This record gives sequence, structure tokens and C-alpha cells, in this order.
Amino acid sequence: MAPDPRPHEPAPVLSLSDEDLMAKAATDDTKAFTELVRRYQTRVIHLVSRLLNDRQVSEDLAQEVFVRVHLHRRNYRTGSKFSTWLFTIAANLAKNEIRRRKRRKNWTSLDEMQEQLQDASMQFADPKANKEVDLEREQLSGVVGEAIATLPERYRVALVLRDIDGLAYEEISQILKIPGGTVRSRINRARLMLKRKLEPTLRREALE
Repeated sequence: MAPDPRPHEPAPVLSLSDEDLMAKAATDDTKAFTELVRRYQTRVIHLVSRLLNDRQVSEDLAQEVFVRVHLHRRNYRTGSKFSTWLFTIAANLAKNEIRRRKRRKNWTSLDEMQEQLQDASMQFADPKANKEVDLEREQLSGVVGEAIATLPERYRVALVLRDIDGLAYEEISQILKIPGGTVRSRINRARLMLKRKLEPTLRREALE
């Protein structure tokens, strides 16, 4: 049987793992990097948006995250999980922005937060739902978002990574560079603080 004269065709980027794509991106493969952005851009925006309560800034910051990924593409350790490396960059940039805002005493913009919540309600709203139910859901989402924004940074970041983005405790530990026990402690503490902040609202909802 004669050997196949055709050259070996590389696997299409859509079939590659995140880690293989990053390895190719490190060699300046533009298609591989573009595919990574496509896979993770929305998740990064949602993560940063939950931490900052500012949709517009979150989109800008998400772009900066991928700029950092591209700039440091050759520093990526082959064999490590790409999403962990990516979310570490995103969390660090978000924490820097939180600290900058705290120094400037410009914690949240109510108008921007309302716009963000309106976008979220349009995205997830049930078209068959009653308008009154949609309004109540939006109001409750606003209360929750505002309460999360008041949590101290170290608790807020851990809570969002776990309860909003759904990351495993081990991955959060790697992202925040803290022991697993500390991760669980911060998340439990954040949940307790959030519950206390929401108790008045929940009591009102129960009475209505």
C-alpha cells in the first residue's frame, strides 16, 4: 500500500482544547488566540461585571484581560489549566479597579448599575412571564447586586468566583493564591454577610 502523499493537516482550532490553543497562541497563531477570546470573552465580562457593577467598564476591562493574555502568551506554563490562568488575570485587574475606585470614593454608579441590571433582565427574562413578575425579579436582582458590591473585596471576589461563575474551590484557590481552607472560609463568610444584608428585603417579600 502506497503512503498517502498528502501532507498532514493540522487539527481545526474548534476541536482543540483551551491548553492546546494557548500553546499555539504562544507561537503567534492568530486563529488560536481568536478562538480563545470567542470561548471566554462573555464569561470574563460577566465575572468582572459582577465584581464592579459596571457593564461598560467591565467590557473595557475584559478587553484589557485579553490584551494581557496576548502580551504574556509566552509566559503561559504548558500543562497548566488555561481558564485558571485567565481568571487569575481577570480577578487581579478587577481587584485593582476596586481599589482604585475605593481610593477615589467612587464605589458604584447607580445609573450604570441600573443599566446593567436592565440588560441582564432583558437577556434572561421569560417572554411568557407577567410584567409585574419581571419587575419584581429585576428589583430583587438589583438589591442582590448592590449588596454584593458592598462586600469587602476579598470576600466578594471569592463569592463571585464560586457562586456566580461556578468555579471549583481548588481553582479559586489557585486564582487567589490562598489555601483551600481559606477559600471556603471566605465564601462562607461572604454568604453570611450577604444573607444579613438581604434579610430585611427577604422579610418584606415574605409579608407581601
